[in-house]
Amino acid sequence: MKSKYSQLFSPLTVKNMTIKNRIAMMPMGTNYGEQNGEMSFLHINYYRQRAMGGTGLIIVENANVDYPSGSNGTTQIRIDHDNYIPRYYKLCEELHKQGACAAIQINHAGASAQSARTNMQPVSASDIPSKTGGELPRPLNREEIDDIVIKFGQAARRAQIAGFDAVEIHAGHSYLLSQFLSPLTNDRTDEFGGTAENRARLPRMVFEEVRRQVGSMYPIFARISADELLEGGNTLEDTLEYLQYFDEFVDVYDVSCGLNGSIQFQIDANYLKDGWRSYMARAVKARYHKPCITMGNIRNPQIAEEILLKGDADLIGIGRGLIADPSWANKAYTGREEFINKCISCNIGCAGNRIGINRPIRCTVNPSVNEGESYEKNKVKKPCNVVVIGGGTAGLEAACTAAEVGCNVFLIEKKNYLGGLAAEISKIPDKVRLNDFPTYLINRAKNLHNLYLFTGEDAIVDRVKRLNPDIIVNATGSNPLLPPIKGLFDYIDKDDSRISSITGMIGHIPDYPHDLTGKQVVVVGGGAVGLDVVEYMAPRGAKVFIVEMMPDIGKDLDPVSKSGINAMMKKYKVVQLTGATLTEVRESSFLISQNGTETELPFDYGFVCLGMRANTPVINDLHQAFDDTDAEIINIGDSVRARRIIDGIQEGRNLLNTLERKEFL
Repeated sequence: MKSKYSQLFSPLTVKNMTIKNRIAMMPMGTNYGEQNGEMSFLHINYYRQRAMGGTGLIIVENANVDYPSGSNGTTQIRIDHDNYIPRYYKLCEELHKQGACAAIQINHAGASAQSARTNMQPVSASDIPSKTGGELPRPLNREEIDDIVIKFGQAARRAQIAGFDAVEIHAGHSYLLSQFLSPLTNDRTDEFGGTAENRARLPRMVFEEVRRQVGSMYPIFARISADELLEGGNTLEDTLEYLQYFDEFVDVYDVSCGLNGSIQFQIDANYLKDGWRSYMARAVKARYHKPCITMGNIRNPQIAEEILLKGDADLIGIGRGLIADPSWANKAYTGREEFINKCISCNIGCAGNRIGINRPIRCTVNPSVNEGESYEKNKVKKPCNVVVIGGGTAGLEAACTAAEVGCNVFLIEKKNYLGGLAAEISKIPDKVRLNDFPTYLINRAKNLHNLYLFTGEDAIVDRVKRLNPDIIVNATGSNPLLPPIKGLFDYIDKDDSRISSITGMIGHIPDYPHDLTGKQVVVVGGGAVGLDVVEYMAPRGAKVFIVEMMPDIGKDLDPVSKSGINAMMKKYKVVQLTGATLTEVRESSFLISQNGTETELPFDYGFVCLGMRANTPVINDLHQAFDDTDAEIINIGDSVRARRIIDGIQEGRNLLNTLERKEFL
C-alpha cells in the first residue's frame, strides 16, 4: 500500500541505522521504572505498543548516567551499571520485532535533581537553581566534571551493547549540560564559563567521549533547547553559535526549546499551533547540514508532511501524541486520520501526573496507556443491552467501549449535538484543540454498527424501559456552580446583562469586541474555568481582575499550564485578588470581601466562574423505575462530581469491569 504522505513514510538512513519512516517517538519520562532504576516490563509493554503502531524510531526516556546525583524523576531508569543491560536488551528485541529502531536518551539532571530523592546537594555549573524556587546547587569541580564525562561515555557504550540503534545526549531543558550552556545558570569564570566556547566545553567533552566509546558509525543524537525563551537566556542565534563546538561529534539534532522557567514551550501549551517550532530545526539544519528532528503539537499527518516537504526537518517528533494514540503512524499511513485519537495538549495525565505529583503517567484521552486496545479482543458471551444517557466525553467513551465488545448500545443525548462540555469549551479560541477529542469519539461511535445514537431527545423512563437495558449508564454531566449570593440570580446569563457564567460567556464569544482597550473585566473564580476566561479577555486589551477565595490562583493546574498562565497574567498585568470572596452581585459591579474589607469592583464584563456541579436530572427516577429489575445503573463522569475529562473517560472504560462482574464478558 502506498500512503498519500510520501515524505512522512519514506525511510531515512543515518550511518548504520535505517529508520522505516520519519516518525520519531520523543523521550518522555513515565515513572514506570523499578525502584532500583531498572526498566520494568510495564515499560516494555508501553514502548512495544508504540512500535506495533508503526512508529519508525522510538527514543526511550532519559536514563541516568550518574546515580544518585544525576537522578531525575521519581523512578527514573538508570544506565550507570552493566546490570541494566539485560532488560534494555529485551526491550530492543521487542521493538526490533515490530520493525522500529530504538534509541535511548542519556542524561545527568544536575541542579534539576532533588536532595529529597538523592540525599545530597544538587550539582551544576554554578550555585544557581535551575528554576525559581529550586534548590541551591553547588558548582562542580574539574575532577567531578571529568568523572561525569567518562560516565556519559560508559552509558553510551552500554546502550550500544544492549542493542539500541542510536544514543541521544540530553543537552537541553535545564539539565546538567544545558546548565553549563545557558548564561542563566552558568556564571563561572574558569574555562567552563563566560564565552560560548567555554560554556560549550563540557558538552563537547561529553560528545567527544561518547564518540570515542561507540565508534565512528554509531549514530549520536543531541537534544538541545534551541531557544530558551527566557530573558537573558540563549536565543536561537546563540545556539547556532555554540553548536559549532561539538557539531563534529553529532549526527542528528533533536531540536527542542525552553527551560524549566519556560516549560509551557518545552512541553507545548494547548494554544501553540501545530508544528510551531519547525523554524528552529530549519535554522539548525541550514547552518550545520545535519538531519534534524522537530516537534511541537504536531497532531495532523498533513502538517507533518508539509514540514518535511518544506525541508524544515528530517524527522517528525511526536511525544504526547503517541501517549494518546500508539497507532498514530499506522492510522496516518492507511488514511484513517479521523480515527487518530489526538493529544489535546492538556498536560494533565502526563506532565501533571509525573512532574506535578510524582505519579506514573496517564492520559486524558487514552484510558489504556499501558494496556492498549487489547480489550476489544474480548466479546460478550450473551446478549447485553446498554443504555447510555448523556453524549459528553464520558458517555461517549462508555458507549463506544460497550459496543466494541459486542453490546447493543443506545446513547440518548438531550442536546442536538454530541460532545458535551468539551465541545462547548473548545469554542474558546485558545481551547480549540480540545474539540479533537469529542470529534474522535463521535467518529468512533458512528463507525460502530451496534451503537445507536439519539440526539435531541430526553431520556424519559418509559423510553429507557422500552430498550430493555441490562446496564444503564448515567453520564449527564455538570452545570455551572452558582451559590446563593445576593443578586447573582438576578443578573447572571440574563438578556442584556453584563454578567455571565462560563457557559454564558461561550454562548456570546462572537459578540465580544476584539479590542477591549479601556474596558474592565472582573472574573470571580481562580480555577481552570475562571482562568479560561482571563486567557480569552486579557490579550484583548482589557484591564482584568481575577478574584479567588483561596491563597493561590490556579492551585490545581498542572505545571505546564500554571507556568503559561503565570506568564500570561504577568504580561497583561492581570490583577490577582486572593483570599477574597464575592458577597454581592450588582448590575455592573461585584462586592468583594478581602481581609475583612469590602470593596466594590466595577466592570464592563463580569464573570462568575466558581466551578461546576453534578447534574443528575433523571437518575432518581431511573433507580425507582428499575428497582425491582436486574438492570444495573451506573453513574459516571461529572454527574458523579464535577472533575476533569480524564476521570470521566476512565470511568467510561471501566464499564468493562461491570460487564465482567455481571458475567457478560
